Amino acid sequence: MYETRKQPPIPHRAFFQRLVVHALLAVLLVAGSLGIGMLGYVCTEHLSWLDAFLNASMLLGGMGPVDMPRSEAGKFFAGMYALYAGLVFIVTIALVFTPILHRILHKLHWDE
Repeated sequence: MYETRKQPPIPHRAFFQRLVVHALLAVLLVAGSLGIGMLGYVCTEHLSWLDAFLNASMLLGGMGPVDMPRSEAGKFFAGMYALYAGLVFIVTIALVFTPILHRILHKLHWDE
C-alpha cells in the first residue's frame, strides 16, 4: 500500500489523494458506528431517532450518554457501545495520521 524505504516518496498530489482516501475511510467508520449506536439505542431503550443520535454521538465523542439507560438490555448495550466507541476513536486517529507519519518517517529515511 505504501512505498518502501528504497522507493522515492510519492508526489504531493498522490500524497494528498492518499490523505483524502484515509479521511473518507475514517468518516465511513464514524458514520457506520454512529448508525450502529443509534439503532442500538432505538431498539434497546426505545429512544427517538434524534435522542438516539445524541446519545450515540456523545459516546463516540467521549462525552458519555445524555439519557442514562433504564433497561438491562439498554445498560448492556450502552456499556458495550462505550467500549466500542473508545476503539473507534483510536482507529480513526490511526487512519488519519498514518499517511502523515509514514511520510515523515520516509522523508527521514527511517526503517518502517
